[in-house]
Amino acid sequence: MHKTLISAEALSNHIDDPKWVVVDCRHDLMNLAAGREGFAIGHLPHAVFADIEHVLSGAKQGPDGVFRGRHPLPEKEALAEALRGFGIDDDSQVVAYDAHGGMFAARLWWLLRWLGHEAVAVLDGGMAAWQAAGQPLSTDVPAKPRGAFSVRAPFVPTVTVSEVMDNLEHGQRIVIDARAADRFRGENETIDPVGGHIPGAKNRFFKDNLQADGRFKSPDQLREEFGALVDDPSQAIMQCGSGVTACHNLLALEVAGMPGAALYPGSWSEWVGDPSRPVAKTDGLQFKPNCMVFT
Repeated sequence: MHKTLISAEALSNHIDDPKWVVVDCRHDLMNLAAGREGFAIGHLPHAVFADIEHVLSGAKQGPDGVFRGRHPLPEKEALAEALRGFGIDDDSQVVAYDAHGGMFAARLWWLLRWLGHEAVAVLDGGMAAWQAAGQPLSTDVPAKPRGAFSVRAPFVPTVTVSEVMDNLEHGQRIVIDARAADRFRGENETIDPVGGHIPGAKNRFFKDNLQADGRFKSPDQLREEFGALVDDPSQAIMQCGSGVTACHNLLALEVAGMPGAALYPGSWSEWVGDPSRPVAKTDGLQFKPNCMVFT
């Protein structure tokens, strides 16, 4: 069973195995059609395509009409039904991949663990590693028999925005933000309406989990780097802009042998949806009407 990463070589040995399901998770936050278009041009043999916006995310507004972030968690049964459509069974080995260092594939990896499925891994190095190994691409879209996937107890914890707010007072848990350093500082924000970060959070850009070739760093190196930020992973909360790249840090922690951290699914996009929530920047303390801003 592969539970974190899988090499292109190891995947190639099972690419025709009917008990293995390969899922293409390519995406572009600025061009929402790019993932599906790339899949049509060429994908790993027998792969199916998972849309980040419509399959791996849920409704942006909850039943109460409150904004839940740009990529809130899908309803569990709706996601499970989509996975059945991919041909995934309870005993399937799932492999997720993208062309972005695992940026989006890690989301499916985490979601499957959230639904209680342990046999899921991310292709280390993604499409680049697959092609560098001389492996073929395909344009065929497979007709998968319907799977019998069932929702079970999760392997991963989550926290709500209320829990993150409560943590501002007692500070027992450390919040780790996976966004780029400039966005964390409140600079160059082009996606969300407010720049900055959750007060007290630390920054670990998800791309720092990777080597120059796009594959993950070694477990020892990841353990050393995350150890400088996190003493007890079970007391850590991972977030990002919308709950997607935070999963990359969660995967890196698993690779490092440091399991137990929680995901804050709404992340920064949900946090700034309510102007009463405090916002931190980098150069002092400032208060604004209806919005406490730490700068």
